[in-house]
Amino acid sequence: MLWLKAWHLIAVVSWFAGLFYLPRLFVYHAMTDDEVGRARFEVMERKLYRGIMWPAMIMTVGLGLWMLLPHWDIYRMQGWMHAKLALAALLVAYHFLCGRFLRDLRDGRNTRSHVFYRIFNELPVLGLVGIVILVIVRPF
Repeated sequence: MLWLKAWHLIAVVSWFAGLFYLPRLFVYHAMTDDEVGRARFEVMERKLYRGIMWPAMIMTVGLGLWMLLPHWDIYRMQGWMHAKLALAALLVAYHFLCGRFLRDLRDGRNTRSHVFYRIFNELPVLGLVGIVILVIVRPF
């Protein structure tokens, strides 16, 4: 079980690195006026999203379920776990929204400003803080 936890935590850290960095790339991409710059950001965004974020998210969710399901009888009665799973689900939705924004930027359909992406970039911090507090403190 400790090996599963270790690999789960490695996957979480890797996924969050992408969740923090990809929207930051969106900020710079939205501010870029030249074609060479746009093409560079498109490559960086695609490689980060497909090559790091997707595998890390799959590992995070898969290993988390692998640890959770055999002990569901215990965890199903603990409110902190339900809150953690809700936050994790929101982070998965955020991940998919990042993919949508990536496609919009790539295809020239972006209607959002760099200011929007600066605010959007801060949202995963709330999920991270909430999940860490829920898992460590287990307040309810």
